[in-house]
Amino acid sequence: MTRFTILLGGELFRTSRLDRQVADSRIIAADAGIRHATTLGLTPELWLGDFDSVPSDLDPRFAGLPRETFPAEKDRTDGELAIDAALKLGATSLVLVGAFGGARADHAFLHFALALRLAEGGMDVLLTSGRQEALPLLPGTASFDYEDGMLFSVLAFSELTGLSEQGAKWPLDNVDVPFGSSLTLSNEVRGSLRISLGSGRALLLAHPFPASDF
Repeated sequence: MTRFTILLGGELFRTSRLDRQVADSRIIAADAGIRHATTLGLTPELWLGDFDSVPSDLDPRFAGLPRETFPAEKDRTDGELAIDAALKLGATSLVLVGAFGGARADHAFLHFALALRLAEGGMDVLLTSGRQEALPLLPGTASFDYEDGMLFSVLAFSELTGLSEQGAKWPLDNVDVPFGSSLTLSNEVRGSLRISLGSGRALLLAHPFPASDF
């Protein structure tokens, strides 16, 4: 498996869990995401984008990084271009760091949609800010390594059928969830979390660390 970490422009909180998730991966920075390389102690092999939001206090170590420059007026975001670059380099697993928050909610939403599209194509994808993380949920069954009491939600991107949540404070058993329902928000892990889905597409949004830790 070839894992790539894509450094995006959203918020970031460094945690030991995040350090483990990006360890031994290849690194690509998308424009302003370069600032996260300093925070995480990483050196990207490629820095790309239109470079319209480069930090003024750029780490001098990054001045000579290989760059790929794109025009400011283009059909795709710097983040999507960085993901495409990773795929061309043989990525089979992606960690999208800085996928949440930031000044552009539209970019964050795009990252969610991109993750689902990639997962449908067989790609292993994790989106994270360090404090929050998301994983695509597609038809089938999956187990998750979250601690007891951790907050999680299932964010539906379509109607869901046959949704089951085991190891949860409020378990579900083969439930159909209309698109736009809040039924699957704000649950808590109780034991070992296991989620099954009959049809539809969704994201598991988890909070491994409470906001009070930052």
